[in-house]
Amino acid sequence: MEASFETLINTYIINKVGISEDFLGKALCQNLALHLLALNAADVLKEAEIGNDSKTTQNTLIRSDKIHWLDKSHNNEFENEFFAKIDAFVAYLNMSCYTNISSYEFHYSLYEKGSFYKPHFDQFENDNHRQFSMISYLNPNWQPQDGGELHIYQTNNNQMISPTESKTVFFKSDELKHEVLVTNERRLSVTGWLKRG
Repeated sequence: MEASFETLINTYIINKVGISEDFLGKALCQNLALHLLALNAADVLKEAEIGNDSKTTQNTLIRSDKIHWLDKSHNNEFENEFFAKIDAFVAYLNMSCYTNISSYEFHYSLYEKGSFYKPHFDQFENDNHRQFSMISYLNPNWQPQDGGELHIYQTNNNQMISPTESKTVFFKSDELKHEVLVTNERRLSVTGWLKRG
């Protein structure tokens, strides 16, 4: 477990974008994906919004995914396994990097074919609690022609990250503008933020 934590942290230190190819493990990714698809079939997912608090609005010209928040009150065995992994990572991150993370929030994200999310930052202008963004991908057998890359904008090193199963991406929420390029296949992930305060 600590090896994947170290990989995520060390690649973040080097490139400002941490990447672990197997942070969650294949079995958990598959179970989360099946649960996400079951929630979608039950019409539980909602159209994603932009903004926060009372300033939220839907704008499908900016983002066109659907989401559903993970919550410990759901008492779903796979979400609980995910939370246990995040709790362990947060404890390790705080111990090794003195980040003082005190909470987090995560949601499922489903992009149907043709969906996207235009360039944005993850930290709100009126709320700086989000410190780090984390995205874990749940897509088996993803191919380059499937699109849906995470495009991260950096001054000298733009990155295009394919959303392949078991991969987790980690970066500062207020530093890097990023977007989800148009996906040519259904694209699944768990996306969230480690928070301070």
